[in-house]
Amino acid sequence: MEYTTKLMYQSNYWYNDGMKKANIRDLSGAITSLKKSLQYNTANIAARNLLGLVYYGRGDVGEALVEWILSKNFQSHENIANYYIQKVRENPEELDAVNQALKKYNQALSICYQNGEDLAIIHLKKAVAAHPSYVKAYQLLALIYMHTEQYSKARQAVRAAYKLDTTDDITLRYMHELNQIRKERTVRVKEKEKKEQHTVTYNIGNETIIQPVSSGFKENAGLHSVGNIVIGLVVGVAVMWFLVMPAITASRQEKINEQSVAFSDKIATQEAEISALTKELDAYRSTSEETENAQATANSTKDSYELVMNIAKHYAAKDMGDEAMLEELLKIVPDSLGTVGRDQYEEITGELYPRMCTNLFGTAQENFEVANYASAITNLEKVMQMDEGYNDGAAMLLLAQSYEKSGDIEQANLKYQKVIESYAGTQAAENAQAALDAQSAGGEE
Repeated sequence: MEYTTKLMYQSNYWYNDGMKKANIRDLSGAITSLKKSLQYNTANIAARNLLGLVYYGRGDVGEALVEWILSKNFQSHENIANYYIQKVRENPEELDAVNQALKKYNQALSICYQNGEDLAIIHLKKAVAAHPSYVKAYQLLALIYMHTEQYSKARQAVRAAYKLDTTDDITLRYMHELNQIRKERTVRVKEKEKKEQHTVTYNIGNETIIQPVSSGFKENAGLHSVGNIVIGLVVGVAVMWFLVMPAITASRQEKINEQSVAFSDKIATQEAEISALTKELDAYRSTSEETENAQATANSTKDSYELVMNIAKHYAAKDMGDEAMLEELLKIVPDSLGTVGRDQYEEITGELYPRMCTNLFGTAQENFEVANYASAITNLEKVMQMDEGYNDGAAMLLLAQSYEKSGDIEQANLKYQKVIESYAGTQAAENAQAALDAQSAGGEE
């Protein structure tokens, strides 16, 4: 009891922490805290409902619905999750807009694979216009703007994402990168202005004196004139040839070397920036399939829970036939169900599946005897979904025989081989081996 109480306290602590962070738009931090809360107590309804709201605030409507459906399964009555789900369903236009935004986002990711940044930007603009709270769309839009050096537009997209979630790692990283780019560009502008300055300004009392920068050429010309007058034409030519010209040549070479180093550093910096942004863009491209898989999983979870809940009502009321219930149950993905949903699913199938396996196997035998192999295959495939090893492999053997009689030798041999490997020592395995041997003997003849 003491251990359970400690878990409850820890779960409530992280729930309160998530609530505080959500109130200041620290949505990423709130998600982390609420997930910890659910690790300590998976049935914490308040934490799960709040996690759904936080996902919804970031534009991740699919993830929000999953959390609310899970919450609804833990507590079906007097649960605000019912209200949230109902509100989403009552507004099909908003839900359609969210679906369209998700499609546009996935299309933009796909287009990025083909380096079509301009078209990707158009799709992302449509996505955020239809779904203004979609953080991921703003982030990808900012990344593409950075990649195409449209830094002012990138800042606008990053600011929009920051307003929605103030602590998202990706958003903060982009903000830092944009600040660094701005600093580098400011330094380059100041250096350019300094080089272009041709006057010197200074104050004497209350007066401001603006004086042109002294010309090194004039000073050198004066010195050369004095030298020519004092030393003479021959000495001046000698000085120019042996002293001045090598110095000028060395100076020019030094400037060329400095410029080469500066240009090399600049090119290296730009290449590093481009490489970093390209890697980031590649990372986004690589997550396209993961995003689609996550969405498919969320949809599968939602559909499976809805089916289990619907069948459970009919099962309790006994107002639905076995065959109809079986058709619905076979659509469910058991691995996507949580604890409560899985318990209900196993309770129903534990009673229904054995009964239906017996009925369908008997019907398939009758189908086989009258050469109705297509119906036999249909019925036996349902048996395989319920219990692949029904009757010690006899059902799978009959399925293999039905495939063979229907002319699908490849499928038949796959089933025969599986019976031999999985049910060695049974009558079904002996019959399967005999069927394969008969095929081999017929081929040799």
